[in-house]
Amino acid sequence: MKSQLLIGNAAVARGAYEAGVRVVASYPGTPSTEITESIVKYPEIYCEWAPNEKVACEVAIGASIGGARAMTCCKHVGLNVMADPVFTASYTGVNGGLVIAVADDPGMHSSQNEQDSRHYAEASKCPMLEPSDSDECLAYTKAAYEMSEKFDVPVFLRLTTRVAHSQSMAQLGEPDQVPLKDYVKNPAKFVMAPANAIRRHVDVEKRTEALRAFAEETPLNQVIDNGSAIGVICGGISYLYAQEALDERADYLKLGMVWPLPERKLCEFVAAHEVVFVIEELDPFIETYVRSLGLGVIGKEAFTMLGEYSAAMIRQAVLNTDDEPVTDAGLPVPVRPPVMCAGCPHRGTFYVLKKLGLTVCGDIGCYTLGAMPPLGSIDTTICMGASIGAALGMAKARGPEFAKKLVSVIGDSTFIHSGITGLIDVVYNKGINTVIILDNSITGMTGHQDNPTTGKTIRGEATKQVDLELLAKAVGIDRVRVVDPFDVKAMEAAVKEEIAADEPSVIIAQRPCALLKYVKYAGHCHVNQDTCRDCRMCMKLGCPALTVHDGRVVIDATQCNGCGLCVNVCPFHAIEKEAEPV
Repeated sequence: MKSQLLIGNAAVARGAYEAGVRVVASYPGTPSTEITESIVKYPEIYCEWAPNEKVACEVAIGASIGGARAMTCCKHVGLNVMADPVFTASYTGVNGGLVIAVADDPGMHSSQNEQDSRHYAEASKCPMLEPSDSDECLAYTKAAYEMSEKFDVPVFLRLTTRVAHSQSMAQLGEPDQVPLKDYVKNPAKFVMAPANAIRRHVDVEKRTEALRAFAEETPLNQVIDNGSAIGVICGGISYLYAQEALDERADYLKLGMVWPLPERKLCEFVAAHEVVFVIEELDPFIETYVRSLGLGVIGKEAFTMLGEYSAAMIRQAVLNTDDEPVTDAGLPVPVRPPVMCAGCPHRGTFYVLKKLGLTVCGDIGCYTLGAMPPLGSIDTTICMGASIGAALGMAKARGPEFAKKLVSVIGDSTFIHSGITGLIDVVYNKGINTVIILDNSITGMTGHQDNPTTGKTIRGEATKQVDLELLAKAVGIDRVRVVDPFDVKAMEAAVKEEIAADEPSVIIAQRPCALLKYVKYAGHCHVNQDTCRDCRMCMKLGCPALTVHDGRVVIDATQCNGCGLCVNVCPFHAIEKEAEPV
């Protein structure tokens, strides 16, 4: 058997390939994105970026009903979007195996909350597996498909950021030759009208009992006996942290199946130890269940519900010592300040909105950084698509005069994801809101994935391209205009005109992401110190290439990509564009 160094996400993809998966549909969301991007490497698997997680899940459910093994992947907040079909799929069950890979983000490296997806497993009555390294990512993915078909249930595979993005060795195998299952018309199983759903609920509860029994016997839940009086109940990345911190000074009940939990095994483990710690990031999910059994354990009172754990934290909490070398603290690491990239097409838009002093309802994407100083333009960011609905609500609450000092900003991919219905709501309910679609020709924040507005599929194949202008007009917006956000004068004029109108409007701020390979700005900009009057208007852009040295504004040529936005902003023409040297 061959082994390979893989990040956890790539190992999940490999597991899907080896399990004979035929269909994968997802929406990109860090830290889960690379699962689907890695699956693209296997041409045997049909793979797609769907407009949002709900659609992706429905595609995977349809493939499963059609007899194929299928997968859908999302981040934790994406699971909120796909929850509707997930809960009903728990009732219908599957035909071909169905796995839902969800990646949580403790520490909120790229997320708006620290939601714990284990609650979804319990609430939907679907089992959940949680690997701790890349080898388990691969193996647990294959095990999830076996469980799915054995118990007639969708299975969650939960990762966290460290597992998803850390590299470790994984044992590779050959792909299973899994035949397409027969499709048999069965409305009693797959049509969830109330009469059918009532009967299916009985099956769900019987299945849950069978899964509880399985949890007691499966090797996914294992006791590691080092002869210690200290016991540790854990799973996922917390197991690796605990192993590093405690080594053989503790025994471990390592839970690879985190729902349903093994009641008998937990009771026996606690009874066999003088003191037992439950170590888990985020919510006290396992701890709450263990305490419900009447078992005395130490949990969140010794740890925290916030952020990621570390070996140092666990060593201090369990052994009450930090006198050993701490391998995970190290020296301070330089951090990249949260700022939009040099040449970012969104910078011109936020510069204008800041200048006009508007209230701005923002959305989820790299443009959320428009809330950071010095731009400081965004007032709210809630969830995907909320910029439009939230702005409508504010306008209805505070009246039409407030609406004329208010805009929504939303990216092109986010607009397709869940902004269209918000725009329809504005039109239908006679709003006068202005919506600015930041069209940078790609899904930027998660790493340049194509979407329905780019005209390319996940494999780079040409496809129909959604026309944002026509789409806005089709839902009833009469005032639609396209503006280059780097033309700050035109952008300012457009915003002023549209917010003054007594009807809804859409401005499409159209310029591609500066990091796209085909975007080639030439040369770089520099400040003519003889002409510069030190007004520092350019510094309001928040461009990382612009800085102050010895009291004067200068441009770092190593960071400047020559986009020229600062040239357009300088009122004294003191910033000049240099040609690329020959």
